[in-house]
Amino acid sequence: MKAMILAAGLGTRMRPLTNHAPKPLLPVGGKPLIVWHLEKLKACGFTEVVINIAWLGGMIPEALGDGSQLGLSIQYSDERDEPVLETGGGIIKALPLLGDEPFLVVNGDIWCDYDFQADFKLQEGDLAHLVLVDNPPHHPEGDFLLQNGRLLETGEQKLTFSGIGYYHPDLFADLEYGKRALAPVLREGMREGKVSGERHSGVWLDIGTPERLSELDKSLL
Repeated sequence: MKAMILAAGLGTRMRPLTNHAPKPLLPVGGKPLIVWHLEKLKACGFTEVVINIAWLGGMIPEALGDGSQLGLSIQYSDERDEPVLETGGGIIKALPLLGDEPFLVVNGDIWCDYDFQADFKLQEGDLAHLVLVDNPPHHPEGDFLLQNGRLLETGEQKLTFSGIGYYHPDLFADLEYGKRALAPVLREGMREGKVSGERHSGVWLDIGTPERLSELDKSLL
């Protein structure tokens, strides 16, 4: 299974830190945030990774190269000359690099101790499997309801989408190339009963502000 790291965001909430470097390259615990992801993917059995790049994106290939120094093969989906594609559009653009089999997608601006599964199998007929976490203070309303291993759009006691998901390429079949949010695509899959999920009860942090980055840096050091 291939993995994709979403690294094309503008990093607006992280300014001024992201004025001169893309968010995935910001140091935490002595190394760039994205390197923590890559090392974890390698340890979990992944060998091929796709990274989408946009804002100051040329710095990421310069830092990581082809991934060989990490024991990985890295390809880049370059969005620098595109309008903002958002998450769904970024995945659609990268599909030629991801192939015809299910793949893992990880947000580049999270921190977690979830063990990525290189041999994960979607249930028959499913198009996606999402990892959910308890709602953080900055997102108390949650995103989706997890019920008997299935995800629903509505309901009480919703959990937060972690930014980690396994997807079948068919989830994005027939969708036009261009700007597209991921959430509506997922909700359509849920309405069709084709999205499963799990709850991760371990460590998970949304590293979306300089304050949260600083807190994580201190805890790791």
